[in-house]
Amino acid sequence: MQRLTIIISLVIATHLGLVHAAGDAERGKQRATVCFGCHGPDGQSLNPEYPNLAGQMELYLIKQITAFRSGERKNPLMTPMAAQLSDQDVLDVAAYFSTKKAIQTGATKKTLAET
Repeated sequence: MQRLTIIISLVIATHLGLVHAAGDAERGKQRATVCFGCHGPDGQSLNPEYPNLAGQMELYLIKQITAFRSGERKNPLMTPMAAQLSDQDVLDVAAYFSTKKAIQTGATKKTLAET
């Protein structure tokens, strides 16, 4: 049992390390130009209907884009946009947006709860 736990841990650690190391933010910036119309060039959307991508965790972005590509998540705008991305594109775009700084809006949990 302990051997199985070690093997599973090594597989997971290796997989996460490869995914994390594989994204190239510079290539991601070039590939993400189509995203800028809704999410903004720095990942800061001007339209509240589109989420900010700046500062999101890279693995989170990979998971969400992949979910749109596979049909696990459905959205009339995002599904066809994500379908155009290769596996490497997804890693690169996620790397790019994860390197951008999120802008603080001044909202607190308390003010968000009041709205």
